[in-house]
Amino acid sequence: MRIAVFSETFLPGTDGVVTRLCATLDHLADQDHEILLFAPEGAPPQYASARVIGVPSFRFYLYPEKRFARPFPRVGRILREFQPDVIHSVNPGFLSFAAIYYSRWLRVPLIASYHTHIPAYARYYRLHWLEPMLWWCFRTIHNRAAINLCPSEATMAELRARGFRNLALWDRGVDLRRFSPDHRSVEMRRRLLGQPDADAKNVRDARILLYVGRLAAEKGIERLRPCLGELPDIHLAIVGDGPHRSALEQTFAGTNTTFTGYLFGDELAQAYASADGFVFPSTTETLGLVLYEAMASGLPIMAAESPATLEVLEHGRAGWLFNPLSPESILATLTDLFSNQRRRQAVRQRALELVSHLDWSGPTQQLIDHYYRLFHMQDPAG
Repeated sequence: MRIAVFSETFLPGTDGVVTRLCATLDHLADQDHEILLFAPEGAPPQYASARVIGVPSFRFYLYPEKRFARPFPRVGRILREFQPDVIHSVNPGFLSFAAIYYSRWLRVPLIASYHTHIPAYARYYRLHWLEPMLWWCFRTIHNRAAINLCPSEATMAELRARGFRNLALWDRGVDLRRFSPDHRSVEMRRRLLGQPDADAKNVRDARILLYVGRLAAEKGIERLRPCLGELPDIHLAIVGDGPHRSALEQTFAGTNTTFTGYLFGDELAQAYASADGFVFPSTTETLGLVLYEAMASGLPIMAAESPATLEVLEHGRAGWLFNPLSPESILATLTDLFSNQRRRQAVRQRALELVSHLDWSGPTQQLIDHYYRLFHMQDPAG
């Protein structure tokens, strides 16, 4: 098939959307599909078998470290030359208007995939009045698509309740070749501790709690601060970056906290495998692919209770869940995470069982099946 993809985010950015999209492109290349990808300028001109077209972009204040693409006239000419069989709008936003327009103009079926609860971010930036308007905008955009893919059952239920139509599931995956307990490293533990010269015994005996992700207000990382005062032997390692980093550095000043910035590839895999526990304090996620990366790395997980984390962690069978609004709940959960060895072993075992069959080949084939279903529609622009 010839597949035109419009994505609001891509390399060199890093987040769950980019992780999923890159894994999908890798597997599509293995099956000889032709891919044309429109993404914000700054992306590499080629990824796997995909030709990448950089689109002029701008910054959006609810996501200031990201660049969002906007439609430009050359899109139509390039699409006509490519003659796509299907158009896929990934995480629709500003660029999706071009996907919608050219889907109808070229009479090519349109599929969209929902990945980020951007409307929910408004409340974390004191813009509560904007949230209903954003939900209306995203609902209007998505309801132009013949199929709207969701990364979790929880997200699908929420979107259905908000009036989104034509919903279907796009399953989760994880790179099992990269993320594994086998990548544990003494040197990486020193790095996570921020102690490059620490002796081997201190490194081995340390208790490292890991966070991986974007540093932004909606992630709720500050909720962990009171716990570090109560449990001074816990060391928090924060892997990631974002607009909230300076505020977080002030919040966690004087505690056992290390900010590493972003880590990639093998270094990221080592960071997961070298920690002793993983924390996921956000309640705004549609899925949380980092949870699966942590599971595959053998880490016991504690996560803020939300529809997505209840689904991923099987209501507590595959990890600890805490009330994000209760400091007492967070403290009790963190204490149990490190002290309850029997449960640590049980949740690690269950998590490894869950991810053991979750490579990206299944979700990619699921996506291809959706593409073919749309391709054979009688009236794709109807």
